[in-house]
Amino acid sequence: MQNPFRSEAEAFRFLIRTIAYFAVIVVAALIHKWLGIAVFALATGIVVWWLFFRGDRQRPIQTAPTSHSAEGERRILVVANETVGGETLRNAIRQRSEGVREEVLVVCPALNSPVRHWASDEDPARAAAQERLDASLVSLREGGINARGEVGASEPLQAIEDALRTFGPDEIIISTHPEGRSHWLERGVVTNARERFAVPITHVVVDLEAQREDVR
Repeated sequence: MQNPFRSEAEAFRFLIRTIAYFAVIVVAALIHKWLGIAVFALATGIVVWWLFFRGDRQRPIQTAPTSHSAEGERRILVVANETVGGETLRNAIRQRSEGVREEVLVVCPALNSPVRHWASDEDPARAAAQERLDASLVSLREGGINARGEVGASEPLQAIEDALRTFGPDEIIISTHPEGRSHWLERGVVTNARERFAVPITHVVVDLEAQREDVR
């Protein structure tokens, strides 16, 4: 089942709005029964109107970054979490940079728990992401790939948007676990990225559990 929310922040906002919706109705009903009914009808109408027009308002406008590539160079942005060091990802990078000099930026989002995120406690998540990133860069460089990296925002789409402004890639590679074990796929990260960014996007699937990898 696909997660209807694009991020944990969006799910949290939905929860707060739902609580506020019922709280207003309950308070109005305690004051007077008919006031409660009137508030219920008004609040429900607003919610229905918001849901009806929500799709048009949230339709993304594609972002097209300015390429920073020099002549004969290809800039590739790699966005991954646990799957960044796999052989399939290295092969995908080699294929996409064949015949040119590659410049690879690896971004590992600092994935955090909702509680720590809302408490603004990002340090453990960033430290864990940095550790994964360092190990992945060693693996990529040992494979002959010119790569550097940075820890990105906890929301993958925001991490991509930040890198588009500073790195100016010619294309993006997003690496995930297989469907059914990937939170990013459940949240529609790859699909939303293709709708949002006017850059060629390759989705690499890495099956770490089975020790085999596949590219889509």
